[in-house]
Amino acid sequence: MNFARIAARMAVGAVATALATTAVAVPAAQATSKPTPLGTTSLAQVLTRDSSGLDRNSRDFDVLTAAVLAVLEAKPNSPVKVLTDGTVALTAFIPTDAAFQQLVREITQARKLPSESAAFTAVAGLGIDTVESVLLYHVVPGATIDRRTAVRADGTDLTTALGSSVEVDVRTYLYFFRQVRLVDADTDDRDARVVSYDVNKGNRQIAHAVDRVLRPIDLP
Repeated sequence: MNFARIAARMAVGAVATALATTAVAVPAAQATSKPTPLGTTSLAQVLTRDSSGLDRNSRDFDVLTAAVLAVLEAKPNSPVKVLTDGTVALTAFIPTDAAFQQLVREITQARKLPSESAAFTAVAGLGIDTVESVLLYHVVPGATIDRRTAVRADGTDLTTALGSSVEVDVRTYLYFFRQVRLVDADTDDRDARVVSYDVNKGNRQIAHAVDRVLRPIDLP
């Protein structure tokens, strides 16, 4: 499948909802159990602290950060802007650079993983509206879901900022180790696994790193 067709399919509907002023109903399992007030450091602040740019460290979030900045530059009032407002509670599942590199390799059917720069160029080539939709599919507004809550949320459907949902699939290994996976709309790809928890812990906006980019449509 070429990038033009993927972009056309991924740009699913308008995403003009102003999340900062919209109340989003979430299951009880998504609510944080911490009674203490949470801070207001935004995820955008956390992501942009890394000034290394597109480099060779595939475990950080350079491609994601570049994608967010590209969307906000092209569409300053995009719902993605909620990531810059630390007063708004949300949980984001943030793909590592390796996750974006793997996505591009699968789409292009290349033998090798692209560089981070090439991966971003390929993702940007899908079009701003498509990139915006993909980013919103990784955001769960209205809830601060920390690791403790996530590992107890097996079977929970999380409503994303795009409007569609992802399912939490918790698997237990060796009787005690719990691995959180996210089941997206693509039935053919491997489910994303959470590889790091509680980015920006203690704040209303929290994130968990995932090793695959969530796909809002079923790609062949």
